[in-house]
Amino acid sequence: MKVARPVLRGPRRRKASGLPDQLSHTHPVTASAFDDRNLLAEAGLIPVLGLAQDCGLDDLADEHLTLPTDKGAHAGRKVTALVAGMVAGADSIDDMALLRHGAMPTVFDHPYAPSTLGSFLRTFSFGHVRQLDAVAARFLQGLAERTPLVGGPEVGGRILVDLDDTIVPVHGHAKQGSGYGYTGVRGLNALIATATTDGRAPVIVGQRLRRGGCGSPRGASRMVSDALATLGRLRPQLSPGSVLVRADSAFYGHPTVSAALRSGADVSVTVRMTATVKAAIAAIDETAWTPIEYTDAVYDEQAGRWISRAEVAEIDFTAFTRLASERTPGRLVVRRIPDLREHTDGQGTLFDAWRFHAFFTTTDPAVLDTVAADKIHRGHAIIEQVHADLKNSALAHLPSGRFAANSAWLVLAVMAFNLTRAAATLTGARLVRATTATIRRTLISVPARIASSARRLTLHLPRRWPWESEWNQLFTHTRHRRPQVT
Repeated sequence: MKVARPVLRGPRRRKASGLPDQLSHTHPVTASAFDDRNLLAEAGLIPVLGLAQDCGLDDLADEHLTLPTDKGAHAGRKVTALVAGMVAGADSIDDMALLRHGAMPTVFDHPYAPSTLGSFLRTFSFGHVRQLDAVAARFLQGLAERTPLVGGPEVGGRILVDLDDTIVPVHGHAKQGSGYGYTGVRGLNALIATATTDGRAPVIVGQRLRRGGCGSPRGASRMVSDALATLGRLRPQLSPGSVLVRADSAFYGHPTVSAALRSGADVSVTVRMTATVKAAIAAIDETAWTPIEYTDAVYDEQAGRWISRAEVAEIDFTAFTRLASERTPGRLVVRRIPDLREHTDGQGTLFDAWRFHAFFTTTDPAVLDTVAADKIHRGHAIIEQVHADLKNSALAHLPSGRFAANSAWLVLAVMAFNLTRAAATLTGARLVRATTATIRRTLISVPARIASSARRLTLHLPRRWPWESEWNQLFTHTRHRRPQVT
C-alpha cells in the first residue's frame, strides 16, 4: 500500500497587480524598434559635462597636450569625449559608441567615433602621459573650487592620504609591460594615491601605471611628492601636520617616508617584522598594553576566526638606522591579538602566544594617542574600495596593446572618477559617499526625451524617478535651467 507523501509548500503569496516583477497582461509589449532620434539613455551626462566644462577640461587639455599629427588634433574635445564615455560606464574603446546614440549628436557637438578616440590614445608617449597628469591635477583643482569635493576651508580635521598599488589583470602577451606581480596574475601595476577628508569619500590625487612585474615601492617617493603638491593646491590653507600619509609595509622605506616628511606631512606606515622591530616589541612593558575593541569584527585568515578584541601599545623607535643621515625618529605602535594556532615546537615564546601588527608613525602623541593612532591607521583599507570602484568602472580593462595608451587610459579613468564624485557632492547628503556605480545608476543613466521649442531644448525625464530631487540639484548647480517635467 502506497502512502501519500505530504506536499511541502511555502507560504502562499497573494497576487497583486502592478508588482515590478510582473509584466502587464493588460498592455503587453509585442514589438520594439530602435528608431527614436529624440531619446537619451544617459541624460545625466548633460549636467556632469556642464560641470566639466565649467572647470575648463577642454581648455586645459588643449593647453597642456602637444600630441603630434592629425590624430592629436582637438585634444580637448577628445579628452572630454573619453571622460564622458567613462562616466557613462564605458570600459573599452568600443564602448565609446554609446556617445553617438539617439539624441546625443543633438545635445553634444559632433561625438567622435570610437576608432578616432582609439587612434588618439595610441598617439600618446610617456611625455604626453605626464602632460595628461598635469591636466588631471588642474582639473581636480577646478572641481575642488566649484564643489565641496574635499570640503571647504571651514572643514577641520586631518586629511588622510593613502598610497597603494593594485594589479589590473590583462590577457595575452601582446600588452606592453605586462607581467606577473605580487598577486601571481599577469597584468599591469597601477599605483594610486587618494585623499580623504571628514565626511567625504576619497578622491584620487595621484596615479601612475607601471609594468606588471615591478616592485611596489618603485616610483613611490615621486608619487608621494606629486600627490602632496596636488593636495596643497586643493587646500592651500593646510597647517603643518594636518596631513597624514598611510601605506602598508611594501612602502616602508626611507625614500617614501622622507618624501612625505619633506612635504610637511606625517606618516603612518606598516613595518615588516624584522629583528629590529621584534626586539622593540619585546622591550614593551607588559603593563603598557591597552585593550581595545574593534567597531566591526575582523576575520583572521591564519587563525580561521573572527577577532573583535585586541591590545595596543607603543614604544619610541628610530627607523632606517643603516645610515646616520636616514635615521628618522618616531613611534612604533603595535597591535597584538592572541595567536590561537597550535604550535608543536615546544615551549611557546612571546611571538607564539601573540600575533603582532606594527606600524611606524611620526604623529605627535599629544594629538593622536596610541589607541587613536591605531584606529586611524586601520582606516588605510579604504583605498581598497577605490581600487574596486575603478575596476568596476573604466579600469575593468586596459584596452590597448601600447603601454603609453593604457597609461593615458588610467589617467582618464581617474578624471572620470573624480568628476563623478564631484557631481554627487552637488546633490545633497544622500550621495556624498556613494560609489561610482551608485552615482551612475541614480544620476547618469537616466533616460530622457528631448523636445525643442524656440531654439531651446527641454529634457523630459521619467515621472517618479526616485532621485529626482538630487538630479534637479545637480542640473541647477551646473548653470542650466531646471527641467520642466510634466
